[in-house]
Amino acid sequence: MNDVKHISIYIDCRPLDIYEFASNPENLPRWAAGLATSDVMWDGTTWIAEAPFGRVRLRFSPSNGLGVMDHDVELESGVVVHNPMRVVPNGDGGELIFTLIRQANMTDLEFQNDCVAVQADLHALKVILENI
Repeated sequence: MNDVKHISIYIDCRPLDIYEFASNPENLPRWAAGLATSDVMWDGTTWIAEAPFGRVRLRFSPSNGLGVMDHDVELESGVVVHNPMRVVPNGDGGELIFTLIRQANMTDLEFQNDCVAVQADLHALKVILENI
């Protein structure tokens, strides 16, 4: 069993708006610096992006009305990292929840750095969506 950290942030806009923006892979470079440092390109089967840790292939859950934005990140090594993510209504806005699962052989510092990176990405998303 791996350690898990649930990282969430309240965003003061409609959950549907959060979902539509955050679930669009082409928007990743605007808010997810921990995942996409370049434009995200569709290659016919998966999305491809340059990440801080190399080129990745991205697969997202199908569009849905439940706010689910789970996605798999395939590293250059072939390792696939599953990332559960969803938005749920909370008052007039939405709570965006990202579940970070500690990977095998990850040090405490690496896991902590991943947590900080996810928090920074979610904060960037919040700033963008609350100022549109």
